[in-house]
Amino acid sequence: MRFSAVLAGLFLFWSLPAAAGAAIFGTAEFRAGSLAALPQWRRVLAAIEKERPLYERCARSREECPSRAIYAWQSLLRGLEGEPLEEQMRQVNRFINQWRYRTDRNNYGRSDYWASPAEFFARSGDCEDYAIAKYVSLRALGVPAEQLRLVVLQDTLRRIPHAVLAVYVDKDIYILDNQTNAILTDRRISHYRPYYSVNENARWAHVPAGTPLVSLKLPQVQPAK
Repeated sequence: MRFSAVLAGLFLFWSLPAAAGAAIFGTAEFRAGSLAALPQWRRVLAAIEKERPLYERCARSREECPSRAIYAWQSLLRGLEGEPLEEQMRQVNRFINQWRYRTDRNNYGRSDYWASPAEFFARSGDCEDYAIAKYVSLRALGVPAEQLRLVVLQDTLRRIPHAVLAVYVDKDIYILDNQTNAILTDRRISHYRPYYSVNENARWAHVPAGTPLVSLKLPQVQPAK
């Protein structure tokens, strides 16, 4: 996936950011309701819907579940029902981070592939695959889509693209990252520069606060790591 094409699509239809405070990592953001510019995300959302019967079988009993990993995942989610959101985030992040990182090239022979949870639990994956599994986990626990975003960004310390899950709670934004089991607010992380974020309902392009839209240059970056 070439990022410049994605970002260009994100800016085709945008609206000014809401006035209530800065966006994630101190950026300005531009919202669009269409997911047409993100075919990988749309494919994953369709795959998740197809996998729901599998999740339900694995939630019911071990005998009905063909995957030990998915059964363990569903057992975790059952145990977290009714727990405070902070505890749900902590345990979901720690559980999914147990899977060993694997590149898309090793898994699928492709430079970039966004995996569904069933694919992730069968093969593991790279950063956006961890974030997707966490997104689906928190949605299953009742967290509204409006509180969740998968964020594709640049890690300016490691100088590579990356992806995380952002959870919006009141005035805070918590970051669930496959690089760490610690859950920090975005204000405490200074080396991430977001390109775009997305949930199942909308997408947002991000630029440094105060950047005139006409001055934007679309960078060429490789898939997230």
